Amino acid sequence: MSAAALDLDELRRLRRARDRMDREFAQPLDVPALARTALMSAAHFSRRFREVYGETPYSHLMTRRIERAMALLRRGDVSVSDACFAVGCTSLGSFSSRFTEIVGETPSAYRAREHGASEVVPLCAAMVLGRPRREPAAASIATSVAASSPADASDAAPASSRIGEAPAIAAR
Repeated sequence: MSAAALDLDELRRLRRARDRMDREFAQPLDVPALARTALMSAAHFSRRFREVYGETPYSHLMTRRIERAMALLRRGDVSVSDACFAVGCTSLGSFSSRFTEIVGETPSAYRAREHGASEVVPLCAAMVLGRPRREPAAASIATSVAASSPADASDAAPASSRIGEAPAIAAR
C-alpha cells in the first residue's frame, strides 16, 4: 500500500471519529473511546487529529457542545443548567467557563439577549456564521505565514501585520 493510500485511510478514520463526536456530542466521550473509533492509540489519535483539524479532540467536542447549547439557549425556554446537561456536560461551572471563553458572554447573558435577527438569515449561512470558532494564537499564524511565504527585504513586514494573510494561505 502506498503512503498516499495510508494517508487517505488515516484521514477516513479520523473523519469517522470526528463524525462520531458531531453525532454523539451529548454522550460521555473520551479520547480513548474516540481513538478506538479511528483504530489508533489515544496518543497517536490526539496528535494526528490536532495536525489535521487544527484543534484537539476535546476542544472540537466542547465546541460542538457549546454550539448545540447556543441553539437551545436561543429558544429561550431552556434554562442554562438544562442546556448544560442536555449537551453532555456534567459540570455547570466548567460549562459556563467554556461557554464564556468561546462565545464571549455568559450563558445567562446569551440566553437573555434578543436573537430575533438571526431568524432572517438562511439556514446554511446561519450554520456557518453561528458556529463558535477559536482563533489561533497570533504567533502560530505569523510563524506559519513566514514559513510558507517568501519575503524579501522590500516587502518584509512585521509578523503582526501578516496575520491577515493566514486565511489565504490556509485555503491552498
